[in-house]
Amino acid sequence: GEHTLLWIGTDCTNMLGWWGGRTLCFAGRQGPLALSQGCARRRHVQHGQPLSGGGMPWGVPHATTSQNGGGVGSVEPSRMPLLLTAPPVSISVRSLSSESGSGPNLPDAARVVVVGGGVIGASITYHLGKLGWGDCTVMLERDRVTSGTTWHAAGLMVTMGSMSETSTELRKYTKELYGSLEAETGQSTGFKPCGFIQLASDPDHLEEYRRIAVFNRKCGVDVHEISPAEVKELFPLCDVTDVLAGFYVEDDGRVNPVDATAALVKGARQHGCAVVEGVTVDEVLTDGGRVSGVRTSDGAVIKCEYVVNATGMWARQLAEKSGVVVPNQAAEHYYIVTDKMPEVDPNWPVIEDPARHAYIRPEGGGLMVGLFEPDAAAWSVDSIPHDFSFGEIEPDFERVGPFVTTAMSRVPKSLDVGIRNFFCGPESFTPDLSPVVGEAAAIRNYFVAAGMNSIGILTGGGIGRLMAEWIVNGEPDMDVTGFNPNRFSQYQLTPAYRRERVQESLGLVYKCHYPHRDTESARGIMRSPVHARLADLGACFRDVSGWEGADWFAPAEVEPVATPLSWGRHHWFPQWEAEHRACREAVVLMDMSFMSKFLVEGVDAGRLLNRLSTANVDPDQPISGDASSGTITYTQWLTHSGKMKSDLTVTKLAPNKFMVVASDNTRGEVLGWMKRHCGDDDRVHISDVTGAYAQLNVQGPRSRELLQSATTANMSDAAFPFRSVQEIDLGFCYVKCARITYLGELGYELYVPAEFALHVYDVLREAGAPYGLQSAGLKALSSLRMEKGYRDYGHDMDNTDTLLEVGLGFTCDFEKSGGFLGRDAVMDQKAAGPLQKRLLQVLVKDPTPLLYHGETVLRDGVVVGDIRAASYGHTLGGAVGLTMIEAEEAITPKFIASGEWEVDIAGVRFPAQASLRPLYDPRNERIKC
Repeated sequence: GEHTLLWIGTDCTNMLGWWGGRTLCFAGRQGPLALSQGCARRRHVQHGQPLSGGGMPWGVPHATTSQNGGGVGSVEPSRMPLLLTAPPVSISVRSLSSESGSGPNLPDAARVVVVGGGVIGASITYHLGKLGWGDCTVMLERDRVTSGTTWHAAGLMVTMGSMSETSTELRKYTKELYGSLEAETGQSTGFKPCGFIQLASDPDHLEEYRRIAVFNRKCGVDVHEISPAEVKELFPLCDVTDVLAGFYVEDDGRVNPVDATAALVKGARQHGCAVVEGVTVDEVLTDGGRVSGVRTSDGAVIKCEYVVNATGMWARQLAEKSGVVVPNQAAEHYYIVTDKMPEVDPNWPVIEDPARHAYIRPEGGGLMVGLFEPDAAAWSVDSIPHDFSFGEIEPDFERVGPFVTTAMSRVPKSLDVGIRNFFCGPESFTPDLSPVVGEAAAIRNYFVAAGMNSIGILTGGGIGRLMAEWIVNGEPDMDVTGFNPNRFSQYQLTPAYRRERVQESLGLVYKCHYPHRDTESARGIMRSPVHARLADLGACFRDVSGWEGADWFAPAEVEPVATPLSWGRHHWFPQWEAEHRACREAVVLMDMSFMSKFLVEGVDAGRLLNRLSTANVDPDQPISGDASSGTITYTQWLTHSGKMKSDLTVTKLAPNKFMVVASDNTRGEVLGWMKRHCGDDDRVHISDVTGAYAQLNVQGPRSRELLQSATTANMSDAAFPFRSVQEIDLGFCYVKCARITYLGELGYELYVPAEFALHVYDVLREAGAPYGLQSAGLKALSSLRMEKGYRDYGHDMDNTDTLLEVGLGFTCDFEKSGGFLGRDAVMDQKAAGPLQKRLLQVLVKDPTPLLYHGETVLRDGVVVGDIRAASYGHTLGGAVGLTMIEAEEAITPKFIASGEWEVDIAGVRFPAQASLRPLYDPRNERIKC
C-alpha cells in the first residue's frame, strides 16, 4: 500500500484500477496510458535508471548529479509529493508509431509544427485543433510530454496580481478552460477552486495590491480586501501578526499541471491533431525569409508553413539557430513539501506572501512552501542539456536555507514537522519578466511562445488561444506589445548577460513593483557618446533597452540615486519639476541617442516608405521650399486590418534617401517590417544607424535663440519652418537639424555623427548659458509629452487600436498615389460614423495624488476605462494620463462635457477633467511660433 503498482504491456489500453487506495497505471505501446487522479507516489524511470534513496538534511531525499553536469536528481518514490514532483510514465498521445516499432512515423508535411510538449505547446495545439486546423497540425516533443518544467510546476491558478490587461485576460480564460476541459475530454485537470489570498504585510505592498485590486475588478476579477482576522479564518495556521490586509479571490485556486496538460493533449487529439513524442527538432528551415519546414535530429524533414517554438527553457537554443533572439535563462526554483500535518485542511486557499518571498498551499496532507528568493541562482547557462527530462537540480541548502526558514515561519507549525521533499528544478525567466510571445520579425511564420517566468500554468490556456487565433487569423486579438519577441537585442543572448540578469529577474517576482523601479543587473551595456558629460552633470541613469538614459539630474549637493523607492513623491521630485519648467519657460538639452535610427536608400525607398506610412513621407517639394533641405513627417504604420503597428517619424533627406526614427523598444519590429515589405525587385538598402548618430534635442521657447547664436544657418521661422530638416554648422561639425518636438514646445532634434557628439554637446552647453539652458532627463520628457497628450506606442497605444481610436487620423493622406497599408480599413471605420472607443486625456483635479498605470476611469460613476500611461503635469497642476474609454454611445465633445469624471486611485476616487484635445496648448501655438 505504500507504492503505486505500475503495469507496462504491449496491448494495455485505458485500464484504470485501484489497489490499496492507490491508482494502478497501465501503459502500452499500442494504446494510451490512463492518467491517475490520485497517484500519490510515482516516478518516471528511464531504461536502466535505478531509483536511489538516502539521507540528506531535514529528511531530504538523496539527489544525484548526472554525468552531463545537468544536476538531474533521482529521488526515492516515497519521498515524492502528491502529483507535482512525480512525472507520468507517458501521456495519452497519438505516437504515430511505425509498424516495426523502431520509432515514430513522422508526416512528410503539415501546416503547423508546434515544437515542445509542455503545457504551452499542448495548449497551442489544442486550440489550433479547435479552430479547425487539427488535420494539419503536429506537435513534436523531444522526450515525453511535460518532461521539461511543466511536470514540477506548483500548479497555482490565480487571476489576481497583474496590472496588464492582457495577462489578466489570459489568466481568466485559462481558469475557465481548466474548469471545463474534463467535460469536453473526459480527462480531469485537477482544478480546485479553493481560493487565493495575497498577503500585504507592509505599507508599500498594501498600496500596490490596492491599486492592482481596482484594476483587476475592472477586468472582471472578483477580488476583495479582507482583514487579518479573515485571513486567519480562511487559513487558521497562518501567522497574521504582521499582516495589514489580504486580497482574496474565492474561486481561484490550484490545478494539476500534468493532468491539465494531459487534458489539452487529449483534446488536441480529439480535434485531429497529431502529437508525437521522442522527436527532437534540430533546426527550423526557411526559404525566402519564411518558414518552410523543420529538420529533426534524425535528419527527417517535415515541410510546413508555420512553426511555433514552445520549447520552454530550450527556446533560446533552438531560436538562435535561426537568428531569432529569445534570451530566456533557466534559474533554480525551490519548493519544499512538509510531512503530514493533521491540522491542515486540503481545502484551504493558496497564499502568496511576497514579504517572505513565498507561496504556500496544502499538499499531500502537509504544506507546500515555494520560493522566489531575492538572490537567485542561474542554472546551466551555457546550454540546457538535451537529455534533461523529469530532472531535478541538487539543492543549494546553504544558499536557500535561510529563505526557506523565513518562508515557513508564516505558518509556524510547519517548522515543527519534517520536510518530505526539498525540491529544486529549473524555471526560465526573461530579462524583463514578460513572456516571449509572437512572430519573429526576421522570419515570416516563425512564432515563439516561451519565457513564461513561472506563470506558464496559470496563463497556458490563454497563451494557447492567443497564438492559435494569431496563426489562423493573421493578427493577434490582444495587446502583445509587451510580449513581442522583437523587443530583444543580440547582446542579451550572451552568457554573462543571461547569468547576471536572471539572478535579479527571479527575485523581482515578489518584490514590490514600484512604478519607478529599474533593473540593477547587467548595466552599462550601451552608452551615448555624451554619457561622461551627463554623468559629470549629475545624471541619474536608467536602463533604456540596454542604453544608459539620463532620467533626471541631481544638483551638486544631491547624490544621483533613485532610491529609496515609494508610491509617493520621491526626493528627486523637485528636480524633475525644475527640468520640466525649464523646458516650458526657457530651454533644455536632452540626450535621446537611444532612439532607433535607420537610413533607407535607393530608387524604391520612397515608394516603400510611402506604402507603409499613413502620411505622405515622400513629398515632391521640401516644406521649406529650399531644394537643399528635407522634410520630417510624423506618421504611423498599420496592419492590413488598420490596427497600429508602429509610431515614428520619416525624414526625407534627399531624393531616394530617408531616415526613419522610432522608439528604442521597437527597433527590431520596425526593421523587420520594412524588410518584410521589400519586394524581390525593390531597389532599397536599409542600414541600422542607431549607434552611428547621437540624438541631442534642444527644446523650449528659447531654443531658436540658442541655436542661432551657435550657427551661421538662418534659424528664423521663415527660413526654417516647422517640420523642416536642414544641415547646420555647430562648432567644427555639420549636423542634421530637424525642427520637431515631442515635448510641446518650439524645439529641434540634432542628429550628430557619434565621433563629433562630445564636441557638439560642449558647444551647445557653452552657447546655452545666457539662455538659461538646463539638462533634462526622461522624467521631464514623460511629463512634458503627457501634458501635450502625445502618444507612445507600446504604452498608451497598442496593436489592438485603430488610428482613429487613438486620435491620429490627421496623419492620413488618403489621396496619395498608391495609398497605404491599412487605408481601406481606416476609411471603412471613418465612414461607419462616430466612434464608441477613443483615447482621452485625463487630469486629476486634486494636485496631491499620483497616476502611474491601471487606475480606473469613471464617468457618472460607471467604469469606462483605465489609465494606460501617466505622469505628473507640473504645468497643469496635477497628475495627467491617457485612457482608452469605451461607451455604448458616440464619444464626442458633448459626451465628455456632459459627464462627471473620476479616477480611482488605490480605492479612492478623485474628480478629474477629460478631454479629446490636448490640455496644454491645444492650438499648437507654442510649437509653430
